[in-house]
Amino acid sequence: MAKKRWGPAVLGGALFAGVAAAALAQGNPNVGAGGSSASTLGTGGASTGAGGTSGTVGSGGSAATGGTSASSLGTAGTSTDNGETGSSMGTGGSAAGGRAMSHSFVHGTANHLNGQSMDQAHEQGGVWSKSHTHTTGGPHGLSSRTKSMAHEPGGPPVQSTTDTSVPLSGR
Repeated sequence: MAKKRWGPAVLGGALFAGVAAAALAQGNPNVGAGGSSASTLGTGGASTGAGGTSGTVGSGGSAATGGTSASSLGTAGTSTDNGETGSSMGTGGSAAGGRAMSHSFVHGTANHLNGQSMDQAHEQGGVWSKSHTHTTGGPHGLSSRTKSMAHEPGGPPVQSTTDTSVPLSGR
């Protein structure tokens, strides 16, 4: 029976969550004239050993303006050893202010997981914040994309997008 190797995927996901939280809390270069801000961050990596491959990926972001804010995050990890695959995925987010909506889901199998988090908040007068993260994973590769946007009337939305992918070699 093959041994499952969860270490790199679990540790990578936990590391990503900590790095994302620290980076998003430090400030943001994407700040609009009205005080709107949006930022995103992504990371990933892979390793190959004698028996198989493993990898992890993740991205997250946040946006805020007026009295609204939204954030989303997704992580995925896959480990393959002697033809057997184990995969994990987590996604979530939050929204606050005005009319807030937050939806997250994960579905699939170890060979292909798919997860999304869609979070947004709106106020009257055209003030809104949105963040959307889409993450996929399986034995052939991992990817995570986050787009965060904030808008106040009188100008274009401030936005930030991060696309991260990790190809995994097949055996």
